[in-house]
Amino acid sequence: MPKQSKILPPDHPAYTEAIEAMRRYHEAQDTGAPAIEVERLRLIAESLFQAVTDYQMKAFGHGGGTVH
Repeated sequence: MPKQSKILPPDHPAYTEAIEAMRRYHEAQDTGAPAIEVERLRLIAESLFQAVTDYQMKAFGHGGGTVH
């Protein structure tokens, strides 16, 4: 059973930061930013979402993998 204090609520800054990063990525795509910039923003967004997912999985007791 997850510990409620360790689970991130939907309005947690980690979530909002990941969503904002995804918005910047899509905005760069839509405005025709250089491919290298679009890729950079994609990697940032992906990394932030993965960090939130990994944290939540661990909080729910499903993430036992190596933390780097």
